[in-house]
Amino acid sequence: MSFFGDLHVVLRGARFRRLFGTRLVSQFGDGVYQAGLAGYIFFTPEQHSTAGEVALAFAVLLLPFSVVGPFAGVLIDRWSRRQVLLVASLIKAVLAATTAGLVAAGSDGAYFFAAALCVLSVNRFFLAALGAALPHVVPRAQLMMANAVTPTCGTFATFVGAGAGAGLRVFAGDSPVGTPLILFVAGVAFAGTAPVALTLRRRELGPDLTHEPPRIQSAVRTVVSGLADGLRHAWGRRPARYALATIGGVRFVFGLSTLVTLLLYNNTFTEGGVAGFAGFSVTLAASGVGFLVGAVATPWATQRMTADTWIATLLASGGAALLGLGLPFSPVLFPAAAFALGVVAQGVKVTVDTLVQRNVDDEFRGRVFTVYDMLFNGLFVAAAGLSAAVVPPSGVSASVVVAMATGLALMGAGWAARSRALAKDGPDRSR
Repeated sequence: MSFFGDLHVVLRGARFRRLFGTRLVSQFGDGVYQAGLAGYIFFTPEQHSTAGEVALAFAVLLLPFSVVGPFAGVLIDRWSRRQVLLVASLIKAVLAATTAGLVAAGSDGAYFFAAALCVLSVNRFFLAALGAALPHVVPRAQLMMANAVTPTCGTFATFVGAGAGAGLRVFAGDSPVGTPLILFVAGVAFAGTAPVALTLRRRELGPDLTHEPPRIQSAVRTVVSGLADGLRHAWGRRPARYALATIGGVRFVFGLSTLVTLLLYNNTFTEGGVAGFAGFSVTLAASGVGFLVGAVATPWATQRMTADTWIATLLASGGAALLGLGLPFSPVLFPAAAFALGVVAQGVKVTVDTLVQRNVDDEFRGRVFTVYDMLFNGLFVAAAGLSAAVVPPSGVSASVVVAMATGLALMGAGWAARSRALAKDGPDRSR
């Protein structure tokens, strides 16, 4: 079925709608909060960030996604998941208000980053609980549909929230109340998630514990060894191995392009401040539209060509877009480049998700996707770290753009070669 057809099917379930509403409200708040952080960290009037400063900020803000995420399941498999959603929402609301207060007081140092880090860390528990709760609110036959549509809709809600936060920032201008207002609105959205979560019963989302769970220390050790098992299992299956390597490469390129774009709007296209933030927000919105187009187009495309061919097409198109739309370093063309990369990134991700799901054994699937999640976010941070050494403060670097385009083209050529080999010799789905 199509993306919208799948969404229509799963939305018929009342319990799914309640959980889905919890996700959308919370991820809208995430977008507002992230817009507030980005505007304050990177686009204050006196701030002209270097690549190293941007890389450090990305490392701090993305750390929970790579470190906290794998261990969140240890606790959400032992606590009421409805309670995790409720309590996490309230904690995020308090911390967002705290962050707003720190900004209003002019404190942008360790306490500010600690509060932001705590918000994002708690959010990992929230998102993990949403994923674990999904099988409790949809029939088994619809689980694949629900898994396909809910992350994309959540991502779109985040982009909408980011747009709302950007609008508030432009409305407030360079006023000192601008960022505190945005962060406070995010806190209101987080608090608004709590009553939506309360529409679900305390035990309705599991976990279904029939015996005393193991000790936390033992569970943590199990997570570490499980990650190693999942990595070995995926590495032993060629389609999954290639898929993970590809999503890692695409995410690395996306991280580099994000940092280059941020520097350009902060230091080259504008003089920073509200003008820079507005330009960057337009580019981010174009990327968000690209994500949606990629998610909608992929099911249609993969009904008409193999997954390998679709990935090769996307990667080749992404390389061409970087050269044609990125190399001129034009503020007019950069939103178009961001749109194209958004289509590529989400189209590849949806296809890769399916390949990994089909080519790993069910008993390893959770551990493999945990590795996937760490890889997805860790390589974004790694790209930011590399950029500190290779991207000038202006963001203008033809060699970096060419390198990104070449990387996408080489990966695309690899998938095209694999597609031709499978067409000639027959598909190899197990190894």
